[in-house]
Amino acid sequence: MSLKRKQGPLYQQIQKILKDRILHGVYPLGSIIPSEPQLEKEFGVSKMTVRSAVQELSQEGYVQKKSGIGTIVMRNTSYQKLSKGKRFTELLVEEGHKLEKRMLVSELIANDAGTEEYNRYGPYCQRIERLYILNGQPYIHLVHFLTAAALPGGGVKEMDTDIQSLYDSLEENDIVLEKFKDRFFVEPAPPEACLLLELPPGTHVLKRLRNSYDGEGRLIEHSIGCYNTELHHYLVSYDT
Repeated sequence: MSLKRKQGPLYQQIQKILKDRILHGVYPLGSIIPSEPQLEKEFGVSKMTVRSAVQELSQEGYVQKKSGIGTIVMRNTSYQKLSKGKRFTELLVEEGHKLEKRMLVSELIANDAGTEEYNRYGPYCQRIERLYILNGQPYIHLVHFLTAAALPGGGVKEMDTDIQSLYDSLEENDIVLEKFKDRFFVEPAPPEACLLLELPPGTHVLKRLRNSYDGEGRLIEHSIGCYNTELHHYLVSYDT
């Protein structure tokens, strides 16, 4: 896997990739991650770079080195700043599922259509389309719109979308989400979603519309998700 030097120190990029694999079940809880020589070969970096990346993971509590065994995954959930509740994807991984996120489209759009729908995003927005694969089967089709308030340079540059978690990317850009509004309903999936989810045309799916806001009440992200709940139901967990 190739790394990009303009995206920061190489060890931090590797740490993020390994962490993402842990959070999405590629390296399950209790498993042993690839050895340092294997990671050196995969990423084309030095032993010290890999060692620094693994040390970062260890300090965050995700892994622990055990002599004669290897580096073991000790935790597979992220810290939640806003709520005690766990992310939907984390619950799936805790159940033992493997979740993969595929980037389909990432593009910067000038909102010159003059429509109310796009004007609320600011002069520009970034449209991100992704497909979630659950245990090898298409599961969720998601389209995100990041408003100008979320984008570098006031909305004239795209946010880096290489990282799997969009919300982690926002936090790395010092954007903290304080409020979410979700709406759920059931309706036929759009033709493109049916195609990607490998469903017959017109299949009814669970649809989720989400608006995410920062502490100033600004709209940061709007997303549209189509879930194939025949494959797996939607989970919400609340801790008291």
